Amino acid sequence: MTDDAPANTHPPHILVVDDDPALRELLQGYLGEADMRVSAVDSGRRLFEVFDQEAIDLVVLDLRLPGEDGLALARQLRERAPVPVILLTGRAEEADRVMGLELGADDYVTKPFSPRELLARIRAVLRRYQPRAPEEGAREDQRRAFRFAGWELNLRTRRLTGPDGRKVELGNNEFSLLMAFCAAPQRVLSRDQLLELSRLHSAEVYDRAIDVQVLRLRRKIEADHSKPMLIVTERGAGYRFNAAVETLY
Repeated sequence: MTDDAPANTHPPHILVVDDDPALRELLQGYLGEADMRVSAVDSGRRLFEVFDQEAIDLVVLDLRLPGEDGLALARQLRERAPVPVILLTGRAEEADRVMGLELGADDYVTKPFSPRELLARIRAVLRRYQPRAPEEGAREDQRRAFRFAGWELNLRTRRLTGPDGRKVELGNNEFSLLMAFCAAPQRVLSRDQLLELSRLHSAEVYDRAIDVQVLRLRRKIEADHSKPMLIVTERGAGYRFNAAVETLY
């Protein structure tokens, strides 16, 4: 009998880039009340610092940052990852809006705007990106994060974040094993397959080492590790990762 897969309920992470502190504070509060996680920064430098550390679902980018070229920032974002972008523009900036859309931006909002309008556009763009699919030719090493059952495994920072926002420390073997599970959800994987996929041979060379690593991992991600719902034992066969997994590229 197959267990029901835990739902992947993870709030989308929105990155707002605008030099107006009042607007950043307003959007953090408004979008936060709409069950979104919001980071807000005031410059292109901070934009890429956060983008490289966090798994961002959508960027709201002001094209008129002081001393910076918003179109160049949008172009750099597109070169890094297929993350959706909504541009904030002035009413007289039609040429910039057209250029931004040609660069691959997904939508734009003209200042001044209502937070309600921006929220509606964010939701519409996110719906078009669900489920997130890799661009043609995307490689495994371009993956940014896995999300499952409210958890987020950031592949760049090797950081695991729980549904409640807490950070969970993972050893190298635990990280490699969880990454292998997330890459093959709902598949029964033998111990030999897990050894190969998680590349644990250099540390532990016998298949029962997987049982030890699975136990350690269960203690960190299961609500009750004695009754696991995420990492399910398939008797005589191996283990199955019983969760819907979203891959962010």
